[in-house]
Amino acid sequence: MRKIVSFMHVSLDGFVAGPAGEMDWISVNDEIFDFAAQRTNESDTALYGRVTYELMESYWPTAADKPKASKHDIEHSTWYNQVDKIVLSNTLKGLQKDKTTVLSDDFHGKISALKQLPGKEIIIFGSPRATQSLMQHQLVDEFWLFINPVLIGEGIPLFKGIRERVNLKLVASTAFASSGVVCMHYEKK
Repeated sequence: MRKIVSFMHVSLDGFVAGPAGEMDWISVNDEIFDFAAQRTNESDTALYGRVTYELMESYWPTAADKPKASKHDIEHSTWYNQVDKIVLSNTLKGLQKDKTTVLSDDFHGKISALKQLPGKEIIIFGSPRATQSLMQHQLVDEFWLFINPVLIGEGIPLFKGIRERVNLKLVASTAFASSGVVCMHYEKK
């Protein structure tokens, strides 16, 4: 069975964005990009909520073509253009785009069916509301939490609406000395 792996930057106090959705507190650099690329290369499908998808779609399709594109921009743009994209959205219903499927009804059932098909991992980037909804239906199998050394006090929490205990096993932790970020890799027991 395919796994759904959540990739999420989170503040030390558990928020994935500030009250207005701001993410200017997230620390990323080449060390983190290279580390994350190892995992994205294990996937052939990206899953997004509408807001994150629109953010990604506004940048990644042409990021590699820009003058002075970074190594990360070139690599991730290439990956983004090759993988299938699943978007959970009622707003984008009917969107027709190559390698992109919009799910707007019974997406829990459709995601469960997708996990049964042959293929590599499915990575969900950011997308806190979509992640929360999938977690409520026990569809997220692993978490890669990039814990940033900052307290933001309020905002959009990562874990919201959890109705049952979810036991996790720590698979690995990786500290990035240059930024102070720690990646905690958990899988469901």
